[in-house]
Order: sequence, then C-alpha cells, then structure tokens
Amino acid sequence: QVQLMESGGGLVQPGGSLRLSCAASGNIFTIYDMGWYRQAPGKLRELVAAITAGGRANYADSVKDRFTISRDNAKNTVYLQMNSLKPEDTAVYSCNADLRSMDWARATYWGQGTQVTVSS
Repeated sequence: QVQLMESGGGLVQPGGSLRLSCAASGNIFTIYDMGWYRQAPGKLRELVAAITAGGRANYADSVKDRFTISRDNAKNTVYLQMNSLKPEDTAVYSCNADLRSMDWARATYWGQGTQVTVSS
C-alpha cells in the first residue's frame, strides 16, 4: 500500500514560476526512478522530467532550460521547479515512482495529479 501525493499546482501568469512536490508514503522499501508527467485536455500524456535515485535527470525538449527536477531521498519526495512558464505548460501534472514495497513487490505508482494553469 503506497501512495503518491502531488502539491504545489495552481494558477500563474506567463513568465511566472511554480514548484511542484510529490511525496511517496506507505510501505516503501526503496525508490528507484521518479518522474513527472503532464496531460493537457485533448493531448497525449507526455514525460516532462525523470530522475534516477542517484540524481541523473532527463527532460522533454519543450521544458529544457526552464524546468529542474530534483529529489530528497530521505523524504521520499521529488520536486519540479518550473520557471518561465508558458500557456502551453497548462496541464495536469502527475508524478510517478518506480519502487519496491515492503512486501518485496516492485511496481510503478502514480499520484492523482495537480493542476497547473498558466494564464493572464
């Protein structure tokens, strides 16, 4: 029984910034990769950024040089710092985690998502 919970979404003007957080909780043994995805209405879900347990990150081309993913392994938390936001960044942002639970099962878990709206 593992849960992921996103926070930090909201309404922001173009050019503004937001910081998303996602905390994993429950019967966690260890967390491997974590990531952020987003899905806008009428569009496919896309990978925004991912980070390994060791801190290696990769990004979608559309957010490179604007977004930064990081994690705090002691808190089982992944962050997404979003700068220079554009209207096209508007979407529901969801985090995921590849992890092993205390019962030794390994699986990918998803949060319910947090809305990010970039608008004047």
